[in-house]
Amino acid sequence: MSSVSYYTPDGLKKLRAELEHMKTVERPHISNQIAEARDKGDLSENAEYDAAKEAQGLLEMKIAKLEDVLANARVLDSENIDLSKVGVLTKVKLKNVANGATMTYSLVAEKEADIKQSKISVSSPIGKGLLGKRVGEIAEIQVPRGTMSFEVLEITMA
Repeated sequence: MSSVSYYTPDGLKKLRAELEHMKTVERPHISNQIAEARDKGDLSENAEYDAAKEAQGLLEMKIAKLEDVLANARVLDSENIDLSKVGVLTKVKLKNVANGATMTYSLVAEKEADIKQSKISVSSPIGKGLLGKRVGEIAEIQVPRGTMSFEVLEITMA
């Protein structure tokens, strides 16, 4: 059973659209591939049929997983976000203690993470290390290259 994940309204809308696409476009397409392969004769030596059945199994697994995510998804009300500490759907401005570089990230659910848009997952190493920190605190975060230290400069709404 999955745990509850919090999303923005847009993030939840994208997940629902992805699920709808899988069910209404990809599922019928794979069913047609299976039917075409079945029409070619002996199924015991039909590689196209085997590939289509495997693709169907993978798609059904993705659909089930996404349905589980959606069943446990909650839209986070922006009025209930505590801006005194870093949390889900907050934007945090950080300073790398080692080199003085500043960066700003929004903490979002795993499915909404997009580093190009400066959205990092709360379940990522940096996201986990920042959760609960307040302005002025130093977050010591274990990353593959060692431990990095970030000072929390500002917390705002994402």
